[in-house]
Amino acid sequence: MKKEVWFGLTIMALVVLSAFVLLPAPADMSNGHLGLLMLALVVVAIMLGFPTAFTLMGMGMIFAWIAYRSSNPDLAVQQTLDLMVQRAFSVMSNDVLISIPLFVFMGYLIERANLIEKLFKSMHLAMARVPGSLAVATIVTCAIFATATGIVGAVVTLMGLLALPAMLRAGYSVQLSAGAITAGGCLGILIPPSVMLIVYGATAGVSVVKLYAGAFFPGIMLATLYVLYVIIIAKIKPSMAPPMSAEDRIVPLPAFAQVVSKDISNNVLPGLIGALKGKRNAAVPMRDLLNHLVIALLPLLAVAAIMGTIYFKVTAPMPLETVEGVVAMGGELSDSADSAEEESVSGLSEPQADGLQTPPAATEEAKADAAPASEPAKEPASVAVSVAAQTPAGEAERQEAPLSFWIGLASCAVALALFYAYFSFARLEIFKMLLGSFFPLAIMILAVLGTIVFGLATPTEAAAMGSLGGLLLAAAYRRLNYVVLRESVYLTAKTSAMVCWLFVGSSIFSAAFALLGGQEIINTWVLGMDLTPVQFMILAQVVIFLLGWPLEWTEIIVIFMPIFIPLLPHFGIDPLFFGLLVALNLQTAFLSPPVAMAAFYLKGVSPPHVTLNQIFAGMLPFMAIQVFAIVLLYLFPAIGMWLPEVLYK
Repeated sequence: MKKEVWFGLTIMALVVLSAFVLLPAPADMSNGHLGLLMLALVVVAIMLGFPTAFTLMGMGMIFAWIAYRSSNPDLAVQQTLDLMVQRAFSVMSNDVLISIPLFVFMGYLIERANLIEKLFKSMHLAMARVPGSLAVATIVTCAIFATATGIVGAVVTLMGLLALPAMLRAGYSVQLSAGAITAGGCLGILIPPSVMLIVYGATAGVSVVKLYAGAFFPGIMLATLYVLYVIIIAKIKPSMAPPMSAEDRIVPLPAFAQVVSKDISNNVLPGLIGALKGKRNAAVPMRDLLNHLVIALLPLLAVAAIMGTIYFKVTAPMPLETVEGVVAMGGELSDSADSAEEESVSGLSEPQADGLQTPPAATEEAKADAAPASEPAKEPASVAVSVAAQTPAGEAERQEAPLSFWIGLASCAVALALFYAYFSFARLEIFKMLLGSFFPLAIMILAVLGTIVFGLATPTEAAAMGSLGGLLLAAAYRRLNYVVLRESVYLTAKTSAMVCWLFVGSSIFSAAFALLGGQEIINTWVLGMDLTPVQFMILAQVVIFLLGWPLEWTEIIVIFMPIFIPLLPHFGIDPLFFGLLVALNLQTAFLSPPVAMAAFYLKGVSPPHVTLNQIFAGMLPFMAIQVFAIVLLYLFPAIGMWLPEVLYK
């Protein structure tokens, strides 16, 4: 029997033995202990291969009937059926869940647009001089594509077909190649827009928008740690990741680029501008020169547009209402102070004759005449207000740009100068490949995430925009046809039905668990341990980490998160921060044996000589990196909490 099967059977045996040892004798067993028994039975049934959603639903209904029967046997069946209907209706009326099929549909469309092959090739060439360039390009491609699709199985399978043969031909270690593909493919369950974050938000009652904002930087941090590990390994052990050969670095140039680089300059800007002058462009079409000059200037135009927008934003004049209020208040205070001073000096005020009041004009003239010659006459506050009110808004003075803006502008200028100094025609061809593969995905991802994070759209509305973007991308790459659309719709319906049934089953299971009093027993047990918040956090993350071995992230969230969430207020832990730690921790569910689905996805498309044990061995260092990332996030919470706090004060 294989080691993986023995490992799985051992885990199940430990769960069963723990249930029998820790639970009291049947005569002393209460309803709360029945809830704990139900929890153990669900875990064992799932590990035996029973469908998770229907296992949760069936166990929940059986034990809910037991709970109702203990109080009122005559109504137990009716109350159980009512509970099932009410829980199913409450789950299906959750608006947040609408975004799940839309994001999944977007992912399947992008997967079938065949962008990943172009993206991997362009990333490979762009990072040719980086140690371990193939593995680094694989992780970056997986991160980008997994972010766009969020479908771990699709990303790992496609990268297994594209990157694994290329890395093995280049002499890369099987373990490093498998680890880079599986770890990079799993990034889609953390980096938004992630279905896992939606499921956690709906389960824990946390804003999905804040979860997306909080998970952005931890996801980038984890991908960066993966890349650094690969680079360090390639430096220390070049045999595991040989450098790219000179032949593989050659980028074929078009005919006009060969002529210009040979006759004028190999640098893009001097070469193209020089070819536009005189008779030098006789053998080169003017249209090609102009088109490629515009492409070469795109980074400069993009930086100019971004910095110009920032400049007009930070130097915008103060609102007119604020200026008018300051002037009016200043005028009134000044006039009242002057009149009080005059009264205090004279001590007497001249009485009005025959009860008549002096006209306002005469009063102002008298004040002006009474003022000393050296003191100019003061303008009334009403006149100042009217003058300020009549000043056009366009004539208001702009504010001075802060020093940080000029530092950023200088940094961009230096970066652009270095970029164009080494911008050869070979790099121009790589840049064109990135324009056709990387930038369309990046723009779509940033548009979806930007509208969510900055509050311009709800997750459901942004998911609808992403689905439309997926349709447009598939159409732009001429991959949108009836077969692709039918497969995408079918797979979306299949995945969405699985997630929705999981929610229904977990809702019924949680209700039965609460009815039996299992949550109260766990709360009493945890609170009786007198843990500090740090100790509770460590305990929770260790439990989730261990659960990631036999279970997938869906089971962990829908079964165990409702147990942990009620304990968070007692320890003063923010559910948002706890969710970010859980999201990082659940990466292990796809990378830990024996249920490491990413390993099985890769094994299904790998060459026969690549064994499952080699894939598991390659995943272990990346699991250690995930643990290190969890520690970093806990020690420096600002990595995940800074962006939500800035955007949603």
